[in-house]
Amino acid sequence: MPNEVKQSLFSLITYLIAMKRTDIVFALCLILLFLPFFLFNEVFSFYESFNKEHIMIMSFIKFAILATTGELLGLRLKKGVYFEKGFGVIPRAIVWGFLGLAIQMAFVIFSTGIPIFISKTLGFAFAADYLDKEKIQAMDFGLKLLVSFSISASMNIIFAPIMMTFHKITDTHIINNGGTLVGFFKPIQFGNIMSEMNWRVQWDFVFKKTIPFFWIPAHTITFMLPPEYRVLFAAILGIALGVIMAIASQKGQK
Repeated sequence: MPNEVKQSLFSLITYLIAMKRTDIVFALCLILLFLPFFLFNEVFSFYESFNKEHIMIMSFIKFAILATTGELLGLRLKKGVYFEKGFGVIPRAIVWGFLGLAIQMAFVIFSTGIPIFISKTLGFAFAADYLDKEKIQAMDFGLKLLVSFSISASMNIIFAPIMMTFHKITDTHIINNGGTLVGFFKPIQFGNIMSEMNWRVQWDFVFKKTIPFFWIPAHTITFMLPPEYRVLFAAILGIALGVIMAIASQKGQK
């Protein structure tokens, strides 16, 4: 066996030994969640057809699972555990499900509206080709990148701050009510929560750092993909979104 392979195996074994049992279980659950999509064409085909026919239902499910998974990862990074009393996994999953519906709506609105805006108001007729499934395949890479970046930048500057602020409010509401389902359905005290929010963290970290340096580039890649793969890629990014929002939440509590 080559030395490079031996070293790689040794490093992997050392890392696995250093991992907690909960980390291994969590990693295995993630692998089992995604593995069928890569191993079985039937599973991916079923996903594609069901997603086309029930796009909003799938958006709710994907974000409820993946973004909540991201929050659990964020909790693990900050506190060393995946679960703690009062965290409210189920309420958070419900919130992410509905945020997934809003994100899906934003994807449709901005991916349709921005190319039309560029075409009609800026005079760049090529942007309209982005809306045609056949023309977009033949679209010049540089022009496609420009349109995708424009869509991503517009969506993340206009929609993302509102969505992220709403998530912070619901996150605080869940914690204030002990993470219970009963407490979750109590009226949200928007005014009180907003007056006590750490707007410095919300601006300096969530808005000023994650939007321009992560979300705009990430969603530019998303909108470069064929339409049938965008929502799936965005849902996978939901894990990163959950991690970022969880870390921001922890920063705000300092």
